[in-house]
Amino acid sequence: MDHTSTAAAPFPQAPSRPRPRSHGGSSPAGARTVRAALVLGVVVVLGMWWLTVPAGFSVTPANALTSIGELAGMVGGFLVCAQVLLIARVPWFERAVGLDKLVSWHRSLGASVLFLIVVHVLFLVFGGELVDTNPPWTEFVSILQNYPDMLTALIGTIAFLVVGLSSARLIRTKLSYEVWYWLHVTTYVSIFLTFFHQLSGGAHFVAQPINRILWIALYLGTAAAVLTWRFILPTMDAWKGRMRVAAVVPESEGVNSVWLTGPRVEQLGVRAGNFLLFRFLSRGHLGSAHPYSVSAVPADGYLRITVGAIGDHSTRMPALKLGSLVFAEGPFGRFTADRASRARILLIAGGAGIGPIRALAEELVRRGAQPVVLYRARSARHLALLGELQAMPGVTVIPLVGRRSELGYDPLDVEPLRHLIPDAHDWEAFICGPEGMGERAESSLRALRMPKRFIHREELSMS
Repeated sequence: MDHTSTAAAPFPQAPSRPRPRSHGGSSPAGARTVRAALVLGVVVVLGMWWLTVPAGFSVTPANALTSIGELAGMVGGFLVCAQVLLIARVPWFERAVGLDKLVSWHRSLGASVLFLIVVHVLFLVFGGELVDTNPPWTEFVSILQNYPDMLTALIGTIAFLVVGLSSARLIRTKLSYEVWYWLHVTTYVSIFLTFFHQLSGGAHFVAQPINRILWIALYLGTAAAVLTWRFILPTMDAWKGRMRVAAVVPESEGVNSVWLTGPRVEQLGVRAGNFLLFRFLSRGHLGSAHPYSVSAVPADGYLRITVGAIGDHSTRMPALKLGSLVFAEGPFGRFTADRASRARILLIAGGAGIGPIRALAEELVRRGAQPVVLYRARSARHLALLGELQAMPGVTVIPLVGRRSELGYDPLDVEPLRHLIPDAHDWEAFICGPEGMGERAESSLRALRMPKRFIHREELSMS
């Protein structure tokens, strides 16, 4: 039996829809409040360290190195919790800051945490080396043997470093999403493994009951937030809003649309430009949830995503069986028509980015706008959903087809864009596509004097 459909006729194309419920956006005041809370947390940790540090902590180089190493470990331990809380789906954080900024802050804190972990280990080893006159490796082994819970802490530290390195752009591009995803799941195990040595061997916790209580409360609170908003509530919501695969429709070379249906689809609150985390209960899809934008917002009991075959998960889409159960978490993101504040709107799409751009174009037309769509593709065979866009009244579609090596230039460079949109400084842009394409388009628009606040991009990611 053939489990895929090649015709989209049974599914709605441009139906009349009620306006979905509103999603809270970020506010400058909320972002400042969260930043202030992070700074206050670091100040409290500094106070915990300062009030319990030995009087002669800076008398000798050995004491100074050891004390700085201890401080780095404490600040790093606090920032690990902060980093996890930022993407723990805590509703107040998301309303105050916005998911895109939270993810950005999460990544920035990751580099700081790695630095502090390295400083913590090296300074403790070097400080002990000066006291015991041991070579560094001998001192390292001595610390492992003489301090409690150090072996588990070492395993956790190595796991932290591996996760951090896997997020570096050069390495990230070499890893499949599944490998990267499961590496990041080990972060929770790493936090657990490194927690106990802080209480059992940390000089600022062993004989300091107040510090111990504060530290335990910090970690228990973080764990409770993660369990509540990242696992328990999303699982309950996903079960209530479960969907099934209605059809898989080839749209172009390497791009497929998946139509989903369920009794609560239109209650998800999905808007054009949103993405959700989808977990398909099907072979090859169970291992991880993947972020996909909607290319047609819920209507008449159906929702559609359009997926480019760029990884293990997405290349298996054509093999999905009709009726496969699907769980979705979300919606996420602020790549929506609500951000549009100018009359002239430019939509730039490439690859699978055409999905959210197509949905966004439809929503903008419904609001009375007449957007221009620049559609970048390697060849005419890769122009998925082109017919749908061209059929929308008021939408102007300009395909930019061809590889740069064939054309001799990049259609999204400054001069080609100047020719297409000569007064770009008066427009507002929404960009969705491969990272390199997005960066090139944004750079060119900035060179054409389009203010940064009118250029909207958003990554489909939770980490």
